[in-house]
Amino acid sequence: MKATKSEVMDGSDIKELVENDNVFSNFVHHKFQQLDSDCDGKLSLKELQPAVQDIGAALGLPAHGASPESDHIYSEVLNEFTHGKQEKIGKTQFKEVLSDILLGMAAGLKRDPVVILRIDGDDLLEFINGPTFEPEILSLFSEIDLPEGSLKDYIIKAFEKLSVDQGVPPATDPWVMSNILEPALEPLGDSLDETVSQETFVAGFKQASENAASLLKEQPAIVAHSQNTFDGSGIRRLLSNKFELDKALDTALKSVPRDRHGKISKEFLSVAVDNLGASAGLPPLGAVEQMDNIVTEAIKMFGGEDGKSVKEEEFKKLLTEVLGSIMLQLEGNPVSISINSVVHEPLASSSTLLQPSSP
Repeated sequence: MKATKSEVMDGSDIKELVENDNVFSNFVHHKFQQLDSDCDGKLSLKELQPAVQDIGAALGLPAHGASPESDHIYSEVLNEFTHGKQEKIGKTQFKEVLSDILLGMAAGLKRDPVVILRIDGDDLLEFINGPTFEPEILSLFSEIDLPEGSLKDYIIKAFEKLSVDQGVPPATDPWVMSNILEPALEPLGDSLDETVSQETFVAGFKQASENAASLLKEQPAIVAHSQNTFDGSGIRRLLSNKFELDKALDTALKSVPRDRHGKISKEFLSVAVDNLGASAGLPPLGAVEQMDNIVTEAIKMFGGEDGKSVKEEEFKKLLTEVLGSIMLQLEGNPVSISINSVVHEPLASSSTLLQPSSP
């Protein structure tokens, strides 16, 4: 990645705050006072809402009500505070839950640091004027398969295939589409509806890119960028430490149901692998398709789909063998993922959660 203006969030500041008991207690005291609008020493569901919104903003979530997926996370955060039952909570419970949430955020950021990029058109202009522009664009043209596609369709698809490395924010983001790409395409006029050729594509894409760079200069896009490679090293570390492995297996199986004989169905191997994810350096199931396929194949290899129930010790042995199989697959073929999300403003300023409170 080029020297785009950036800020790395690795969770160290959050961890430092929570682990300093005096500072964190003072922090909680002031946050609690800010939220306790009726000064009754308890926080109602309504009074907790700003804290929940702030946690969402610190996680980079869109505002409450923007999508069912993010609303579900907001509900889960609120349930963490209230255990889904209580209508009010005291300061001690507020501190305990806030500590758990912040440490979880810090651990996630340490594992997968988030780089906040300010994309302002400079890198895109450098790419346009650089020696690799035309060869890369011609390569993109050959990859795009839109038999009935217009010039506009091809240009949008090409932007979707580029990334922050070329100075392009995620093209599928609605804000980027309406504020950058659509205005960048407007000056091309009627030519956008014409049948595309290699020559018209290169010329049209260059013009649209130059327009996009100018628009980004006026309205920079703030992008949260994270990159991770799953190479099996986390599993190897876990398997090499018997004490940690036994502890992780016990924890992973706590939520797995048993039959009346205390046996566990092999159909729950995927649940158990998912529960082990944090300890083994694996992403949650459903988050990375390539990883899901590797896990599914490893479980199949050890009869995970035969529906048979086994004793707990045998289940643990199977689970360990599944992890070993996943590890070998990743060591031979590591899986790299890159995630870019537009946050529209720096995360640090979008949330007041970690900003110092005035006494």
